Amino acid sequence: MKNSNRCWQNFTLATLVASLSLSCDFNVARQAEQVNAVEQQKTETKISYGDLIIKQQSDYLMIPVNVKEQNSDKDSFLDKTRDYKRGDGSLYNLIFYHKQDGKTHLLLDKKAVINAFELIETKPPGKTPTRVFLYKIIDQDTNKDKKLNQQDAVIGYISDLSGKNLKQVTPNNTKMINWVVLPSQNAIFIKIIKDSNNDNKFTTADKTNFVRVNLEQPSQGIEIISDQIEQKINSLF
Repeated sequence: MKNSNRCWQNFTLATLVASLSLSCDFNVARQAEQVNAVEQQKTETKISYGDLIIKQQSDYLMIPVNVKEQNSDKDSFLDKTRDYKRGDGSLYNLIFYHKQDGKTHLLLDKKAVINAFELIETKPPGKTPTRVFLYKIIDQDTNKDKKLNQQDAVIGYISDLSGKNLKQVTPNNTKMINWVVLPSQNAIFIKIIKDSNNDNKFTTADKTNFVRVNLEQPSQGIEIISDQIEQKINSLF
């Protein structure tokens, strides 16, 4: 009789332990699902498209591709791209739409931020006008923070009016500042900051320079101020 009671007690204890174990496993799994749901909500993104950009000089319409990221603290989407024309927003790509045949294509085939862009037009005497798009693009995580933002290099690119033949025109690991167009030379001069002290930042401690780019055949420009000239300037002071 005692053995029978003892067996019953052991069976009851084993059943209770098993039930508690299953309950714990269920709670752990449920908590993991809730954490994953929260993380997914924090990183949820939504593609949106800006207003049509129409340039009379071009056979293409341009459609801005924006990304809206959900605020983890609010149940709403915050548009991160509203100020891209002023160079302080986040335009992620451009769709080019041909007005005649309706064909479309993307400007970029990689993850990047288009900081700003502008139509450049020159009319050299006796020559056909040259029209290109000049872009300021962030496509290199130069400070290694796993983000593409204003702290990284800003590289100059040029494409034709169709958004094709995209060419890099400023060096890697530099920040494009501004530019001046010389119509008589059919060229553009771009001011850049170089990370000359290799601290992965672009500050007043870094060197500046200028590159000249031929608009007829765009390619990466050569720096105008040579090391020899800079050394001579330093020696004078």
